[in-house]
Amino acid sequence: MADFVQKTVNKTAVRDLAAPIASVTSFNNLVQSVIDDNPFGCVGYTGAGGEAVAPVVRNREHYTAKVNFVNETTGKRVGTVSLQSPTIAAFNANAAAVMGNAALATAMGGEAERDFARETYYAQLRCHDPSGDDYYVTFTRKTVRISSYQDDTIRTAVETWADAIPALG
Repeated sequence: MADFVQKTVNKTAVRDLAAPIASVTSFNNLVQSVIDDNPFGCVGYTGAGGEAVAPVVRNREHYTAKVNFVNETTGKRVGTVSLQSPTIAAFNANAAAVMGNAALATAMGGEAERDFARETYYAQLRCHDPSGDDYYVTFTRKTVRISSYQDDTIRTAVETWADAIPALG
């Protein structure tokens, strides 16, 4: 019987943020700045189908809006709605639709209020290192994660960049 032989050493590192990223706009600006500015020195390449692949791309993302329904008389929460959306545009549209839905508010027995503090944002970027390896930088409101990297210089590059971003302190 053949043994499994380790071929690579993939690592993961996580930075817990001192404070959650304040808004979906701030979150998106941060993620988009990594894509636009390429602070980790990633390189583009030609994919399997011959298409050009950018150095840094959004690999996956989702955003979750939270809406509480509060009884106006008692001030107590009588219901909640959680809306996971694939994009920020859908996140904003879905939250607005629930906030403006009078029939839902009536059915819940309360007035709709956004629960911004409990909303979540998630965006995973795929980065193509000059060595040829792909690794991931994943942002949430509370963490930044580097995963599937082998060379510690990748972690150092991401860490150096994050140290210079006040929101990631």
